[in-house]
Amino acid sequence: MSSPSVPGSRARLESLTPRAIVEELDRYIVGQKAAKRAVAVALRNRWRRQQVEPPMRDEITPKNIMLIGPTGVGKTEIARRLARLAGAPFVKVEASKFTEVGYVGRDVDSMVRDLAETAVQMLREEERERARPRAREHAEERLLDVLLPPAPRSRTSGSTSTSTSTASSGAIPMSAIGDSTMNTTVPHMAGDGAGSTRESFRRLLREGKLQDRMVEIDTADSPQSVIDVFSGTGMEEMVLNLKDMLPQMGRKTKRRRMSVPEAMEALTEEEAAKLIDVDKLTKEAIRRAEEAGIIFIDEIDKVAGREGGGHGGPDVSREGVQRDLLPIVEGSTVSTKYGPLKTDHVLFIAAGAFHIAKPKDLIPELQGRFPIRVELESLSDDDLVRILTEPENALTKQYTALLGTEKVTLDIQPEAVLEIARIAALVNSRMENIGARRLHTIMERVLDDLAFEAPELGQVTIPITAAYVRERLEGVLKDEDLSQYVL
Repeated sequence: MSSPSVPGSRARLESLTPRAIVEELDRYIVGQKAAKRAVAVALRNRWRRQQVEPPMRDEITPKNIMLIGPTGVGKTEIARRLARLAGAPFVKVEASKFTEVGYVGRDVDSMVRDLAETAVQMLREEERERARPRAREHAEERLLDVLLPPAPRSRTSGSTSTSTSTASSGAIPMSAIGDSTMNTTVPHMAGDGAGSTRESFRRLLREGKLQDRMVEIDTADSPQSVIDVFSGTGMEEMVLNLKDMLPQMGRKTKRRRMSVPEAMEALTEEEAAKLIDVDKLTKEAIRRAEEAGIIFIDEIDKVAGREGGGHGGPDVSREGVQRDLLPIVEGSTVSTKYGPLKTDHVLFIAAGAFHIAKPKDLIPELQGRFPIRVELESLSDDDLVRILTEPENALTKQYTALLGTEKVTLDIQPEAVLEIARIAALVNSRMENIGARRLHTIMERVLDDLAFEAPELGQVTIPITAAYVRERLEGVLKDEDLSQYVL
């Protein structure tokens, strides 16, 4: 799964038993035990496969999962949290955005290229963090080179050039280095004293006594190219290797004026990038994407053929998308700008509401590639109450934290939570059932005035009661036409 080079990754994955995975998912997602069990077993099977000897290991393919259920019940969140838990490259795509070959739009191969890009970015961040201590040392030396003026020359003619060089490089004269909070300045030392002076500057830098100083540094300038502009507009095939084909037309540097802490951060990032072995990183990223990647295909029901819908027009395109998806899900090799990526062991999780179309409306070959099917349950009033209070990222906790920044304390009482859940379930039953997403709309409506007036309220505690919730929503609920737009 994750790269063996990441310290502790194997131990972490070994400790992720199916039960531990479900418990971790329970911290953020309410209910849906069957779906959690299915993805937990799928993730554990990936670790198990790594323990199998190579001849058999190559034969074991992931059992792809299809999640069936209405919107807002946790399908996407389950997949996203699973990937984060495993430290795996994760891509979410919508099947309705793809078109079959020959139509204008995104082709299905782009999801695999996105996965490669995600894996490279993940590893680059990991390598940067790993290289950061060394990079900071190098950055410190570069910054000291800028802060310290060149050693004075013995000839009088050289002094003029020295001062000119100092000014142009952004170096700070010794006499200017005394911190405003200090009564002492760093003495100007020449000859053997230059090393001592450098160490004095280093000490001041590390003690944070040069925070207010401004310096000019040269950093790499990478303006957005025309290729970057067009690469996100459905032209992936055209721009796939164009960057590599074009010569590097002199990566320019740009002189920037910034404070010492900003300069230190910029130089550290630049030095960390230099310490990364790009070839090794891309090779490992492709390996991680192949072995641990997860692609979540949402709205799979939108490309399913509808019964009685005929065989003309858009239905042809929908079936074409399914046929294009088939080789990717079955296992094929896709060219990416980082090299070929095999999808044989990528885990695919498809999801859809299937209100009109049914899973059996998918072409048989594609159905066969999703052997595990889990139907997610619609959310009850009790589930909505739990969603509002139990998860670590519960909405009530989020709003309390947000308004707490304005010194406004929200006292959301239990009966208010029950009332919000009741109204959300009522609106879902009257209109489109959008599941837990309805809670966002209700909460925003209830707390709209408080959010607006919070800066003027000062330090105060506001009790949120059931009566308060009803008062804020009563007018909207009575007006059926208005509620369709507002709630």
